[in-house]
Amino acid sequence: MANRTGLLRVLVVGCGNMGASHAIAYHHIDGFEICGLVSTGESKVKLNEKLGGGYPLFDDYEAALKTTKPDAVCISTYPDTHEGFAIRALERGCHVFIEKPLADTVEGAERVAKAAKKAGKKLVVGYILRHHPSWERFIELAQTLGKPLVMRMNLNQQSHGNMWTVHRNLMKSLSPIVDCGVHYIDVMCQMVRSRPVQVSAIGARLTGEIPAGNYNYGQLQIRFEDGSVGWYEAGWGPMISETAFFVKDVIGPKGSVSIVAKDAGGTGKSDSVESHTKTESIRFHHADLDKKDQFTRPDEWINLQDEPDHQELCNREQRYFLRSIQEDIDLTDHVQDAVNSLRIAFACDESVRTGEVVKL
Repeated sequence: MANRTGLLRVLVVGCGNMGASHAIAYHHIDGFEICGLVSTGESKVKLNEKLGGGYPLFDDYEAALKTTKPDAVCISTYPDTHEGFAIRALERGCHVFIEKPLADTVEGAERVAKAAKKAGKKLVVGYILRHHPSWERFIELAQTLGKPLVMRMNLNQQSHGNMWTVHRNLMKSLSPIVDCGVHYIDVMCQMVRSRPVQVSAIGARLTGEIPAGNYNYGQLQIRFEDGSVGWYEAGWGPMISETAFFVKDVIGPKGSVSIVAKDAGGTGKSDSVESHTKTESIRFHHADLDKKDQFTRPDEWINLQDEPDHQELCNREQRYFLRSIQEDIDLTDHVQDAVNSLRIAFACDESVRTGEVVKL
């Protein structure tokens, strides 16, 4: 239930890139009211200034929960805190919006899902591409190509400055193919609507600045029950190449469909959060041949008018979160998809570490 003013009081936990974007959404969307900003560093102060000041600031999550008594909590902290923060919020009767991944283990993700069900509260996971009309169209077109599908995707990031700091911190608990991979594994699963049966993956540690045993470059391969296959590649760090770092490509018997982001895929854009969700245009290739084995149709270029920027995508995520609460939307499939994509990503991580194919 929202408070007596009818506004949903939300506590924002984590005020970095994503937390700040979600806070901006709450600040502007009718139906939300920020009741506090939480971070261990100075990011909350900078965010509060950006929002015009006036919001209560907290260093400690528990103290913030106790003091503000929120209706909802937005969690955009590092992944190793997600499970604990989410469960504490749910046990206090709060709805939860949480950035991906849901937790830093599959078992942790299942515990969060169970806690949400027990509390009878909404749990929305930040799969931002599910709110992007161009990616929705990309998935729809992929489903017209016949079976099996071949899905080729990557997002390598030549990170430096603050983004390299963020990536180093992320890699204290997760590899790039888990943290980023869940997005694209989720997309592949939507495209094929078939059960993944096995994964294999490789990885390399290209820097001594990350914990021993972790790796900052990885590539995974998934085989599905219907014969479809997909690969995803992710590397983070100042040494990563920007050649072909933005590949979003699907091939089927009837042709292929590709996201062609000429600007977002350009030099210097690989570690730009704003560029990661851009599509710009979709190229739809038809495989039909005539009697002389010449193509019967030229490629179609689809330029969608509704191309939201990163902030607008965050706004859409939060409008969905609000609607899920107000309209009591059944999020069972949404949560299960988040758990499943994480299960596949961790199977890939296991494959890197063991050198073995992992059956699902």
